[in-house]
Amino acid sequence: MALSTPASGTSLAAAGLAAAPSTQTSNLWRDAWRRLLRNKLAVVGGVTVILLCLVAIFADFLAPYSYTKANFGKIYEFPSREFPLGTDQLGRDVLSRMIFGARVSMLVGVGAQVIIVMIGVPIGLVAGYLGGRVDLLLTRFIDVMYAFPRLLFVILIMSMLGAGLLNIFIAIGLTGWVGIARQTRAQVLSIKEKEFVEGARALGAGFFRTVTKHVLPSALTPIVVSVTFGIPEAIFTEAALSFIGVGINPPTPSWGQMVGENQQYLRSYWHLCVFPSIAIAITMLSFTFFGDGVRDALDPKMN
Repeated sequence: MALSTPASGTSLAAAGLAAAPSTQTSNLWRDAWRRLLRNKLAVVGGVTVILLCLVAIFADFLAPYSYTKANFGKIYEFPSREFPLGTDQLGRDVLSRMIFGARVSMLVGVGAQVIIVMIGVPIGLVAGYLGGRVDLLLTRFIDVMYAFPRLLFVILIMSMLGAGLLNIFIAIGLTGWVGIARQTRAQVLSIKEKEFVEGARALGAGFFRTVTKHVLPSALTPIVVSVTFGIPEAIFTEAALSFIGVGINPPTPSWGQMVGENQQYLRSYWHLCVFPSIAIAITMLSFTFFGDGVRDALDPKMN
């Protein structure tokens, strides 16, 4: 009986070390939520992001007209009571097209980040946790991908695949995972030597369970921040692609497409360019304010 006591004590200690991060993680997210609510700019940005998401979801009900409905008797009308943001060269309501353009922007922002997380996080986890030759090989691959100018790489992929919403997801996802992979790897390198990870290994946890149950939850902070800042970057990339004509296929509206199509009318019909540009700017600012707030809230050094 005496011989089994130390082993039992070791197992209990290991179990305690393995269970400790769950409580710490819970407290971290609760404290982060409080700090986030105290950041007024972050709250304003978050509320604006929620409103944009609601506009995108309920665009079919909010838009006063169909975004494809042409009215050649109402072309190039300035903002009025009937058309609050005016009409374009085909007499289509600019407000309705902007509302549906919000759907495209939100889909691109969120959809591209899903692909980026699905590619970058597993690569960073495997590279950081296994180390050795696996880490060296994956790190060199990440460095090679990082060397390509991202926007030019996206344009090249879009030129090969063709314009379209799904192809934009693929192009941004295949080129945008590098940053989140590097951040995940760096975080895992510091976490895998912690006591609670060693305790999980001592209890017999395998690679998959250790990584998913203990390492990944503790590495979520940089991942969440990276996703928050990645969404506006993806939206801006889509706007740039649509601006140069390799993004969304007409007649589906996109804010960048609307700016690109009507830039030559800026002096005469300013409303065709200004309103979509303002929408892009507000979206970028909102996500930036919210991302800054999330980063500060998740910083354990913040009081």
